[in-house]
Amino acid sequence: MSSWPVPVQTFGLLLLSNVFMTLAWYGHLKNLSSKPWWVAALISWGIALFEYLLQVPANRIGHAGGLSLAQLKIGQEVITLLVFVPFAVLYMGEPLKLDYLWAGLCLVGAVYFIFRAA
Repeated sequence: MSSWPVPVQTFGLLLLSNVFMTLAWYGHLKNLSSKPWWVAALISWGIALFEYLLQVPANRIGHAGGLSLAQLKIGQEVITLLVFVPFAVLYMGEPLKLDYLWAGLCLVGAVYFIFRAA
């Protein structure tokens, strides 16, 4: 994997970490709703461990490879929406909303401004 370009390594790992983060943050709402909150919290922490095991190296690789802190953060926000929308619609059964498109367009603008050559 180290022969892959830094952005591919960074954002690939962040994509995987975000899958775990989304499950940790929201999966318990569907699967553990009948359990006490502390059971859901402990299970979520266990899932979040995998998120951190991917997210920390991703940010270190990206930062050492020349990505700015702002680029890492905006990239993470785009990935969050890319992971969250299918999760909400396909896994949680939420309706697909036009607001997801508007939020995505706002993030496209954020990506443009944070990654353009200043």
